[in-house]
Amino acid sequence: MLLVGAALASVRVVEPAQGSAAQGAGAPVAANLALAKVTPAARRDVNYAQIDERLKRLVEKPGVVGVAVGIVENGRITFLNGYGETVAGSGDKVTPATVFRWASVSKGVAGTMVAKLAEQGKVDLNGPLVNYAPGLKLPNGGEYRVTVSDLLSHRSGLPKHAFDNKLEEGQPVPVLKAQLATVGLGCAPGTCWSYQNVAYDGASDIVAKATGKPYQEVVAQQLFGPIGMSSATMTRDGLMTARSWARPHSVGRRPLEVTQPYYDVPAAGGVNSNIKDLALWMIAQAGGMPTVLSPKVLATIHQPLVKTPGERARLRKFLERVGDAYYGLGWRSYNYAGHTIVGHRGGVNGYRSLILFDPQLKSGVVALWNSNTNQPGGLEFEVMDMLYHLPFRDWLELNKVPGKVPTAPAEQPEEQPTTEVALAGSGGGTTRGR
Repeated sequence: MLLVGAALASVRVVEPAQGSAAQGAGAPVAANLALAKVTPAARRDVNYAQIDERLKRLVEKPGVVGVAVGIVENGRITFLNGYGETVAGSGDKVTPATVFRWASVSKGVAGTMVAKLAEQGKVDLNGPLVNYAPGLKLPNGGEYRVTVSDLLSHRSGLPKHAFDNKLEEGQPVPVLKAQLATVGLGCAPGTCWSYQNVAYDGASDIVAKATGKPYQEVVAQQLFGPIGMSSATMTRDGLMTARSWARPHSVGRRPLEVTQPYYDVPAAGGVNSNIKDLALWMIAQAGGMPTVLSPKVLATIHQPLVKTPGERARLRKFLERVGDAYYGLGWRSYNYAGHTIVGHRGGVNGYRSLILFDPQLKSGVVALWNSNTNQPGGLEFEVMDMLYHLPFRDWLELNKVPGKVPTAPAEQPEEQPTTEVALAGSGGGTTRGR
């Protein structure tokens, strides 16, 4: 089997004195440094030649500019590669060292960080928000009833995407958090699921109050540094000063401006990194770095707290294999062809991201790309199908005949609204998730 250029790619991803290391991060755990290398011996189920060929075809599609992909099997990185360009028409190639934005994949960082502090006895996940994020105000004094766990699983009672429009206008986040008290409730707190960004950044306040340090600093010290995520940052400057960084593009490949607002809610959408670091993050989430993330923390954040059947509507072209969908503490989970998988997607203007893995197999896929198309999202299920030895499906839609009416509805972008019908006692809501 052709193993493409992954082994060569692994030597290009180390960026010393940049990213989290430059932010005062904790020292990498020695055992984790070895995990940053591509390990051919761990390859088992994925057809890497086929993946490489399909990704080369993908970047020829009109809406795609650049893509970086990482695959993990058996807890080791088995593939890292970049395709396409950092800027459309520039000739500057995407490599495994190219930095992109994670967007809402950042929410898993927030959930993980708060759960780690809970393990340290510094936060009570069942305690009211008012104890930890006093600046976050909710309708009818909801901050006295909504728990930390409710916030991290989008059960605050707010209507979907409360004040995202004002955030995108550049209004100050502390003011917006206080003004959430003026928003009409979408449901009683704790009884429905409704995706948030401004409110979700209450997680950064929780971390800051519990530790006495800024959110970004704590994440760098307790997560990114020990994991070995040398390129990871949480600022606009961190993205734009990287040695190689992908510029954002419209679906028509028009370059866009890198905007500030979602960096102002770092717990909701502020992380940047290269694909190697996202792959390392996935290894840690799959249980491969227990000195950083204990089994207790992982069980806490991945637990299915609220059922989200509207997620199946968003992923409706995959319903042949996607079963029940849930949300935990910054993480989605699914039944996929009888297997439990965990992940998240993200999107801010000009960038998209995904992470999806099977915790039992310690295997999965990560991808980052720099345009508003959702087409690369099908990659995650093509990789999972290989891991499970399922019949091939053209989830990337590379073989679709132009102009032909699709046999199944196109995938709904994560930015579009879907209705959620929650578990008994958890309620329902709507989302336009980033």
